[in-house]
Amino acid sequence: MATANERLADLAIAHAIDLTRYSNGVVRRMIGLLNRVDEDLFAQLLVALEPMTPESFTVQRLDSLLSNVQRLNAQAYRQIGVELDEELRQLAGYEGSYQHRALQSVLPAQVAEQLALNTISANQVYAAAMARPFQGKLLSEALAGIEAARAARIRDAIRMGFVEGETVSQMVRRLRGTRTNGYADGLLEIDRRGAEALVRTAVNHTANYARQALFEANDHLVKQWQFLATLDGRTTITCASLSGKTFAIGQGPQPPRHWNCRSTSVPVLESAWASLGLSKSDIDPGTQASMDGQVAADISYGQWLKSKPAAFQDEVLGPERGKLFRSGGLTVDRFTDSKGKVYTLDELRKRDAAAFEKAGL
Repeated sequence: MATANERLADLAIAHAIDLTRYSNGVVRRMIGLLNRVDEDLFAQLLVALEPMTPESFTVQRLDSLLSNVQRLNAQAYRQIGVELDEELRQLAGYEGSYQHRALQSVLPAQVAEQLALNTISANQVYAAAMARPFQGKLLSEALAGIEAARAARIRDAIRMGFVEGETVSQMVRRLRGTRTNGYADGLLEIDRRGAEALVRTAVNHTANYARQALFEANDHLVKQWQFLATLDGRTTITCASLSGKTFAIGQGPQPPRHWNCRSTSVPVLESAWASLGLSKSDIDPGTQASMDGQVAADISYGQWLKSKPAAFQDEVLGPERGKLFRSGGLTVDRFTDSKGKVYTLDELRKRDAAAFEKAGL
């Protein structure tokens, strides 16, 4: 019989997939907004640059001509901020509600009758999540940074084009890309990817913050949380090394650990019956087994990676770490410190010289 914690891990995996699909939808809407604005932006860019000749080019005159283009660019990112805020506000409420239902669903009837699960305020969770930086920046700061970088990229590309004698059409094509390649070969594709990474990371940040708030509100039942990384070849060493580890509520290296991070957090239910205010003698054996407190043991990234070919391991870890993993006796978590920061190879050699010798490195 699966324990409550094992069932919660299964629910978390399925829910993480659903959140990825949701994130994909939000990304499509935000990028769609940028694409629509770009139609006007490039039209205005052509109009703005038409009066400029190589002979009349100055930085000051160019900046003046680009003022409408820059305003349109800033307006686009303001609109993204408004729409993304609304998405994340709704997500905070949904995630808190989902986690509450998930906890409720795995509790045996005898336990649920005696334990009241607390809910959380969606607005409070949203406000707290937005006030907490991810990857060192608040969401508003990250959006402003992308908008400013895009504006500077447009300006610098046009400056370079005039210096190198390009036509206006050539400058715009270099910025926008070509229709043949779906405009993915233009300089501004960098900023689309930046916006996409921001949206995905903001979704994970908000969802995880709501989870942790719900766990903390029910600390009479949830005593720890477990880090769970996605089991595939795109998982970073940082997340792989943390997968399966447990931490006290409100502590530990929480997702997202990096841009585009897909890792999630799983609640670990208390198994000490006395601390739950329940008498074990009053609980039937089946309920005891389902609430034995054992965390899911099959979500270790390292165990999963061991089953993969050496070439795949090298692709994920790098060739040197791959050999250390296979032949040097190092587990994935030995490649990082307690906060998930990846050690350099020189740092690893100082810490585990014997492993390097054993692996022939």
